[in-house]
Amino acid sequence: MSPEIVGVIGIVLLLVLFMLKIPVGIALIIVGVLGTSIIRGWDIAFSQLGRTPFDTAASYSLSVIPLFILMGMVLSYTGLGSDLYKAVDSWIGHLRGGLAMATVGTASIFSAISGSLNATTATVSKISLPEMEKFNYKSSLSTACVAAGGTLGILIPPSVILILYGILTREPIGDLLIAGIIPGLIQVLLFIATIAILVRRDPSLAPARTEKVKLIEKIKSLKDVWPFLLLFLISIGGIYLGVFTPTEAAGVGAVSSIVVSIISRKLDWQKLLASFNESVRLTAYIFLILIGATLFGQFITISRIPFKLTTYVGNLDLNAYVILALMLLALFLLGCFVEGLSLIVLTLPIVYPIVTELGFNGVWFGIIMVMAINIGSLTPPIGISVYVIKGAAPHIPIQAIFKGVIPMIFAMVLCIIILIAIPELVTILPDMMNK
Repeated sequence: MSPEIVGVIGIVLLLVLFMLKIPVGIALIIVGVLGTSIIRGWDIAFSQLGRTPFDTAASYSLSVIPLFILMGMVLSYTGLGSDLYKAVDSWIGHLRGGLAMATVGTASIFSAISGSLNATTATVSKISLPEMEKFNYKSSLSTACVAAGGTLGILIPPSVILILYGILTREPIGDLLIAGIIPGLIQVLLFIATIAILVRRDPSLAPARTEKVKLIEKIKSLKDVWPFLLLFLISIGGIYLGVFTPTEAAGVGAVSSIVVSIISRKLDWQKLLASFNESVRLTAYIFLILIGATLFGQFITISRIPFKLTTYVGNLDLNAYVILALMLLALFLLGCFVEGLSLIVLTLPIVYPIVTELGFNGVWFGIIMVMAINIGSLTPPIGISVYVIKGAAPHIPIQAIFKGVIPMIFAMVLCIIILIAIPELVTILPDMMNK
């Protein structure tokens, strides 16, 4: 059996294991070891199995992950997200659809600290859904803006998935984090514009609020935003200015989040322990995936599938952007069935060599790839953001949530098209960084 055929069988087996709900890291390890043993022999396969976990976990660059996760978890458990939502609401909540817009705004700011789709979606849904129900917002709109806002958690830095992309492709992690800022802001504006269009076409989606918050109250509410802005400026601003490496920025950000929470009198011993506990669990889950991804990547490499595909694509008489569009379409379709993190580690060993061979910027493609996969978090049958919301609001039919996010999906597709047409929107900030 040729290495290429073994590689194809391995990919199919991996998809089957995903569908059988085998943990992602375990599935990657099983396929990686089995595939390598068939092509190179059991001795080499077991040698890699013994060496790879330590080499991967001992990598200094990976220390950025638990630290950024801890920073987000501390703020999530301290309830500062609720104060943030009230502050944003006081400024734009009086507009028609203002609460929905405030939800997207809150999600974008919280994403700048959390870096996690699930954490952002869960936190914002618990805060905003009851408030929008109180003012008779239709569930299709309220849940759609929460789901859409949650997707910003893996685009706006510090994004855990972008960090993983950098580790797996050896693209600069600092560049990737900074590159997500402008696309994230564009996506926020497109979501808000979508909400404005929807409520203009159907005012019943979001009844207007008559009361307005006084200017003095608006100014006072800004005190609830400062912890997020401060932490963002310290961590991400430090990376941009060349003051910190990504790992140093994550460490400073984690410590600063604890200090800020103590100053705000929002942190007690139980919340701190819960933050550490959740951070350790999520870090262990991600590290297991990275170990499995490394073993799977080694198997895919020796199967020669990336080389064969790169050569084949290079010989095609097609425009590079046509090939890119086909790859993004495939990623979107796979994202409907495979969870985003799993899809990244499954497809990167194959698509990344093709992208670089076509001459595209690796950092730019990282943002585009994450956004394409992001759409899958809103579509059935996986739709992880939708199910997180369903858990927070079990009385809302899941069909209504999926139907409501359709306009947001169009907004996400439009954002991808804009970034493909104007790649400088992604690369300009990384190019200006002090390195």
